[in-house]
Amino acid sequence: MQRRTILRLLSSAFLSGVLGRAASAVAQGAAPRTPSTRWVPSDGAPAVAGAAAAPAPAAPGVTAKEIRIGMSAAFKGTAAGLGSEFYRGAQAYYDDLNARGGIYGRTLTVIGLDDRYEPLPCVRNTIQLIEKENVFFLSNYVGTPTLTRALPVIKRYADQHVVLVGNFTGAQPQREVPYVDHVFNIRASYRQEMGALVERFWALGARNLGVYSQADAYGRSGTDGVARALAQRGSKIAAETTYQRGAKFEGDMSPAVNALRRAGVDAVLCTGAYQGCGAFVRTARDLGWNVPISNVSFVGSDAMLKMLVQHGKSNGRDYTRALVNSQVVPSYDDLTLPGVVEYRALMDKYNPSVPAALKDDKYVAQPQNFISLEGYINAKVVAEALRRAGPSPTRVTFRLALESLKNFDLGIGALLSFGGERHQGLDSVYFTRVDGERWVPIADWSAAIQA
Repeated sequence: MQRRTILRLLSSAFLSGVLGRAASAVAQGAAPRTPSTRWVPSDGAPAVAGAAAAPAPAAPGVTAKEIRIGMSAAFKGTAAGLGSEFYRGAQAYYDDLNARGGIYGRTLTVIGLDDRYEPLPCVRNTIQLIEKENVFFLSNYVGTPTLTRALPVIKRYADQHVVLVGNFTGAQPQREVPYVDHVFNIRASYRQEMGALVERFWALGARNLGVYSQADAYGRSGTDGVARALAQRGSKIAAETTYQRGAKFEGDMSPAVNALRRAGVDAVLCTGAYQGCGAFVRTARDLGWNVPISNVSFVGSDAMLKMLVQHGKSNGRDYTRALVNSQVVPSYDDLTLPGVVEYRALMDKYNPSVPAALKDDKYVAQPQNFISLEGYINAKVVAEALRRAGPSPTRVTFRLALESLKNFDLGIGALLSFGGERHQGLDSVYFTRVDGERWVPIADWSAAIQA
């Protein structure tokens, strides 16, 4: 708390600096840019860079022409789709921003390192990004088992004011003391997702809820969310089963399916990645068990659906009935949202690819999906904070700029707000079901969970 008090005291100096720079710009005949909370489409946004040459760099990872961003994620292996799509979504926004001059004349460069969704490589990557790659800040890490191990490392650099902005995990450790001070979470938490799913199942009369989860910190986080939501209703989880991280879609999940079936659960709430959870859905339906099954946002909805649809075409079965997923971003098909329209246009225009050294040849990129939309949203938040940090950003002013974001309109129908005591920007949870070969918003829950 002492550290936050110091930062709040520094904020006055920060804001004075912003005003001073604006006054200087006016004196030189350049129009100052006032930080805005209004959504602005990319093709109409001013190129901040063009007014004047960027001043000399004042922080690690910032040069006269570039700002370096560090990312550790699963780019290869059974979870390759998670890191790859998260990277692609953010890169679509950065590509467009860089094409228009960057921010104060600086392009944004993502330094991505593969951790294969494993904790120790993520720890090593974090140290390398800060010590050797000299990044300005970290962003778009993927996964609970990886990030939870990297958090103590990030905290170790507290005296250098290193922060992580945006991550593809809704777990609690980065939202609580002692790590919340060093992380800006953009998405809703797993507790919020699981609480919302339990609420919907409960309203439909389900009382015996089972859990299928990845046997690690991620799985435990989702299970904890279910347990807490049920405790509020005077109930407990009826049965729990797990699978090992790295499981493949072809795996036999019959022990988990049979255990939950014997327990007579009314619905199964899954916390896992697309191959392991897809294997559970496939096994359950092959065994004739048509119980409603849900997954949280991290699963990789589109990658899982693609596997289930392709497998169904091979044997004439439908593996998608009574399958629902929670999401933390709106549908990427919702063209009523200007942020979604922009996302789709820039994904089509730039079609970002993962760097060759990180590419998994077995994974085929998808035109649009929930993960890349989330990465895109994170990049918009990053860019706005960098604009507010001014032409001579430091890690302290960047942090204060993030905390200055209040009711910031991303064009997705939900406003983002940070603050000195609030390091989670969004709270929205959405629900989807399968219609044909696409995820669509749920309008009728009773119909969505019918086998």
